[in-house]
Amino acid sequence: MQNEIKSRNAKFGIGAAVRHRLFPFRGIVFDIDPTFDSSEEWYRSIPEDIRPPKDQPFYHVLAENSQSEYVAYVSEQNLVEDTADLPIEHSQLDAIFDKADDGRYIMRTTSLN
Repeated sequence: MQNEIKSRNAKFGIGAAVRHRLFPFRGIVFDIDPTFDSSEEWYRSIPEDIRPPKDQPFYHVLAENSQSEYVAYVSEQNLVEDTADLPIEHSQLDAIFDKADDGRYIMRTTSLN
């Protein structure tokens, strides 16, 4: 019997403001993988006692903390909605998103020539 990984619907959408459940960072989702899609080396670098299962959505997040900004790759189980109502100030945010009047982040559309 083959070991299958089943994907499920993502809890957060593109443009969602999220924060990490364990670590002090927050950010905006800009891409979603239905299941883990990074290197095995990266996966094994996560301490085993907090290593998340691969069969869940993983999110690419424009992340920031009090010291820096970066792109994070985070399992769904480790994200919660960010309700802080504070601006995200990641330098790549404006290149990827527009901000709607109601505060939501909407992915920019680009035209191909």
